[in-house]
Amino acid sequence: MLRAAMTGAIAAAIAVALAGCGAAPSNSGEGEGPVRVTTTIGQITDIVTNIGGERVEVAGIMPSGVDPHLYKATQGDIAKFEDADIVFYNGLHLEGKMTEVFEEMAEHKPTIAVGESIDPASLIEVANADGTQVYDPHIWFDVKLWMQAAETVQRELAKLDPDNAGTYEANAKAYLAELEALDAYARERIATIPEGQRVLVTAHDAFGYFGKAYDIEVRGLQGISTASEAGSKDVTDLRDFLVERKIKAVFVETSVSNRSITAVIEGAKKLGHDLKEGGTLYSDAMGEEGTPEGTYVGMVRHNVDTIVNALQ
Repeated sequence: MLRAAMTGAIAAAIAVALAGCGAAPSNSGEGEGPVRVTTTIGQITDIVTNIGGERVEVAGIMPSGVDPHLYKATQGDIAKFEDADIVFYNGLHLEGKMTEVFEEMAEHKPTIAVGESIDPASLIEVANADGTQVYDPHIWFDVKLWMQAAETVQRELAKLDPDNAGTYEANAKAYLAELEALDAYARERIATIPEGQRVLVTAHDAFGYFGKAYDIEVRGLQGISTASEAGSKDVTDLRDFLVERKIKAVFVETSVSNRSITAVIEGAKKLGHDLKEGGTLYSDAMGEEGTPEGTYVGMVRHNVDTIVNALQ
């Protein structure tokens, strides 16, 4: 279940650290050095890196392969938060274990939830594990929505560092043009999958925005958070759906265990349906730094190509 809780010791330590640094001088706008930015998921780190350019020094706390739903802040993260002039995170309960940390930080420095700057009318409402309605936090899977997140980063950096607002604007213009091309690429490639086979099945329900944006049906074994586990009925129901629809492939994710997906594949084979593992997708975490998949554009292109190659 998505929760705002985290370990008391870490929360208290961050509160003490932040209380002591609230009046610390900022480098922004004074020519003394780059703006110090701390981010959570790699997708946000990528936005800040592209828009901030040489004017920012970015410290991301979540490396490749990390599940943000379950992530707990470390002592090293405390130092990164303390040193930052501004913090960007996704919000919408993606970083569920860290909500209290961000609420505390917001009292001392700009702490921006890029997902919560998006018009709620564009967000997808889903049922939480406890039955409450929440917004799906995986907004980066709709490139158009992620462009809005990039615009939020641009505005906030310009607000903090107005002397370099022109630089942020120019960098954002170039980055947004790249994202426009990425959105068109995804739309065109997914449309080549035969309509009856246009079904994306993954371990957890992270691809709702992707499905809505690019016209592909999406099924996940788990809910929007990996904090809830798939049960035997979930496995059976999904197996029966795949057999009935004669879907060719299902996909694993880099940040989620493939145990349940493997059970679905084995169950389908027992019923005489040859279901294969279509490949590995990047969902809540990007690839290793220095690889194409370690960038947002590279991650999305990899996912699109993997899906199309398996389902065509």
